Amino acid sequence: MLKGIDHVVIVVADLDRAIASFEALGFTVVRGGRHTGLGTHNALIAFADGAYFELIAFLVPASTHRWFAAVSKGGGLTDFCMQTGDLDADAASFKRAGAAIGEPFAMERERSDGYMLKWVLAVAEPPSAGAVPFLIRDTTPRDERVPRAWAHRNGAAGIRTLTVAVEDAAAPRAFYERVLGARGEECRRDDLGAAGVRFVVAPDAAQHELQFVAPVSETGVAAEWLRVHGPSPCEVTLRGPATAPSLLDAARAQNARVLL
Repeated sequence: MLKGIDHVVIVVADLDRAIASFEALGFTVVRGGRHTGLGTHNALIAFADGAYFELIAFLVPASTHRWFAAVSKGGGLTDFCMQTGDLDADAASFKRAGAAIGEPFAMERERSDGYMLKWVLAVAEPPSAGAVPFLIRDTTPRDERVPRAWAHRNGAAGIRTLTVAVEDAAAPRAFYERVLGARGEECRRDDLGAAGVRFVVAPDAAQHELQFVAPVSETGVAAEWLRVHGPSPCEVTLRGPATAPSLLDAARAQNARVLL
């Protein structure tokens, strides 16, 4: 079963600049290393709830990877990964619900200290990509993949809500009700000009909320995000010290809409 958000992908044009910008926002950023065969390198912002942000940049300027298209659109939130207790079973559940998701394949990343991290992914494919997460199963220990530096000067403690912009919330509702075995709840996001469905994943642990919202206005945040980026995460709200979350500076957040 799905165990919560593993990480949220933020595509950036320049990794060094992105690291400096997120550090200026009060985050602790740890360099992750290079992915074998993918032409990318990354840095990670880990949280106390076990989830993290992945800042990822392309070293190969003409990559065929689906995420590379985000670079020319300003980067920002691009995709998300879910932890799973059984990757094969959850991938099969998504497929039975009608989602397009590929066969699992192995990946690896070499850290700066030479340690080779290994894992297996099952990745959503168009037209499901963006609304359906990619799933991960670690081969090497997850504690080696996720940094242990969880304290941030800005008080960020974890992911509270990930909001995904979609053309129609009916398909993600069917996907997640099937996989989670729970009915979604209606949600309305007037601030984004959108409405849709919400789910809480791992309510006894990380309590990550997933929202899948479709535009109800042609001029709202969700509608504009879809026009530029297509179905994909459009906002993430972090747990922190503030009673009312505030929007972080978009330029420093590399065009990612992040509330803390």
